[in-house]
Amino acid sequence: MESQFIENFVWFLRQFVSISNEEVNAFLLPVVKVRNFKKRELITHAGEIENFINYLDSGLVLKYYKQGDEEKVVQISIEGHLVSCEESLYTRNPSEFFLEAVEPTTLISISYEDLERVFASSHNFERLGRLVVTYIMVLKGNWQTNLIKQSPRERFLNFFENYPEILQRVPQKYLASYLNIQPETFSRFKHLIKSEMKHENHMI
Repeated sequence: MESQFIENFVWFLRQFVSISNEEVNAFLLPVVKVRNFKKRELITHAGEIENFINYLDSGLVLKYYKQGDEEKVVQISIEGHLVSCEESLYTRNPSEFFLEAVEPTTLISISYEDLERVFASSHNFERLGRLVVTYIMVLKGNWQTNLIKQSPRERFLNFFENYPEILQRVPQKYLASYLNIQPETFSRFKHLIKSEMKHENHMI
């Protein structure tokens, strides 16, 4: 295991609890897997049981379900994010979602079985597991609240301000689906933003 593949993952985990290098070497290094996926490659298929929790080291991943011929995007993950079909991972029921690499992607993964063993190995890791699950739940809750409370324009502007690089990396139809905005409305918002930026540049 090359150190560069684990450093960012350990840094991410240390935001929740203090983990010593000894704990990393004893409990994490033996179970982490580096998994690489090509552009447009499926990471998890709907109908399968999710077997991994993943830290996204590089690349970009979509989580979506299919409604007829449409792909309904529920999550867009970039470097530094956790990504998984966690509903399936923790219940051990088949996933209703797909995970797909939009770009060549490297994941730092731990299997469900290994994850359970790590959590059982110490109170520190058990606490880490609870905090990470809580973190994921809070993020999802906040996003669901935004979908209900914010107008399409507000959702677009907030997303543009927080993740401007994603607009360049993800096809527009997926962004519109994720933000629950009609494609033509999304195009109009995007055009307005570009026009405003050009106007500001002329003013400088």
